[in-house]
Amino acid sequence: MIDRYAELLSAHILAKSGEMTREPVGILRHPFLVPASPDSPYYSGHLWDWDSWWVSVVLAQVEVETGQRGRYAAYEEGSILNFLDHSTDGFVPIQLNPEGSLRHGDFGSDEEYARRQNTHKPVLVQHAALLARRRGDAEWLRPHLGTLEAFLTGYLTRHLHAETGLLYWQTDFAVGVDNDPSVYYRPARSTAAIYLNSLMYRELLAYGELLERLGEVRESVRWRRRAQDLADAVNRHCWDERDGTFYSADLALRPVDPADWLHSGAPRAWSSLLLRIDSWSSFLPMWAGFASREQAERMVERIRDPRTFAANYGIRSLSRLEKMYDLRASNNPSNWLGPVWGISNYMVFRGLVRYGFVDDARDLAEKTVRLFGQDLQTNGCLHEFYHPDSGEPIMTRNFQNWNFLVLQMIAFLAGRPMATEF
Repeated sequence: MIDRYAELLSAHILAKSGEMTREPVGILRHPFLVPASPDSPYYSGHLWDWDSWWVSVVLAQVEVETGQRGRYAAYEEGSILNFLDHSTDGFVPIQLNPEGSLRHGDFGSDEEYARRQNTHKPVLVQHAALLARRRGDAEWLRPHLGTLEAFLTGYLTRHLHAETGLLYWQTDFAVGVDNDPSVYYRPARSTAAIYLNSLMYRELLAYGELLERLGEVRESVRWRRRAQDLADAVNRHCWDERDGTFYSADLALRPVDPADWLHSGAPRAWSSLLLRIDSWSSFLPMWAGFASREQAERMVERIRDPRTFAANYGIRSLSRLEKMYDLRASNNPSNWLGPVWGISNYMVFRGLVRYGFVDDARDLAEKTVRLFGQDLQTNGCLHEFYHPDSGEPIMTRNFQNWNFLVLQMIAFLAGRPMATEF
């Protein structure tokens, strides 16, 4: 049955991938990518940050399958250029629509907003590096290096916790994993999310590769060293030897005050605390590639455990042992409190492949093919997220986006070339 589902899904994705392209409109001067088909109730007309990156990864596999190299290049490059058009002092909007950008909260001036609110997730450079690899040419990005570097520098200043060397979210607005309890409803600038820091590690490496391609070798080394510094900080502050996994770090500690007599006899010697909330994003250091082999082996034990993450249709987005586990439908924020998502299945799958856990990767790929194949066969479309045990869709018809990464999984299962993200 897996082969039948794979055939059905492949035909559907190859036929529908073009539905995620849009022509220039309003403030969006370049063609761009969206997460869903035109008849989806959400996401059909806006350019989103990490969504457009993942659509590009999907389209890379579509190129492999069809042999139509560069078919969607204008939309992929245009997505990056639209964001760069609206970059100010390293701040890049999370989402753009024809009328403007998505904003939340009243922080006064644009400068104050940029200083105190989240920016485009650190995947902009990875998206650019992915396209440069596929084209075999990064020259089109040379005029934009200053803007890309300002974006990275913005993260390494406005989002950097000096004591730990970790990056934090400014608020819980538009963090991607919307209602992740390690961020959601927590105080501003209090969470060094393992998700954010794993993405940033790859972002720094991607910039190093772009610089090398453009002949800036010395600068390339400097940015790659920054990536290693970040990986060292994550290992130092986010790895939990007791549980054998990575967690986000709690930064909400009062500063040490030498004049405070109450604490002066034993001031704290730690700069963060572990947020022991068991989320799928704890496995992202395997996707990013900075986990050690020994750490990966311990994390795989958790991936396999049916008491926590392992489900009939993939990886639960939150361990079912957590008090917050909840499978009910929600939108804005979308629900990451246990449902299975195509993107979490894919990123865990990629981590398993990276570290050579081929049987586990195959098992997760087959579960994902079965999940989406059943949905497509029954409902004629895919959805945003699913019940982990029954496979029933929970929310949002005609959601395409990273669900189409199942095309990569199908290629992996068949032993065919698999296009990957940076």
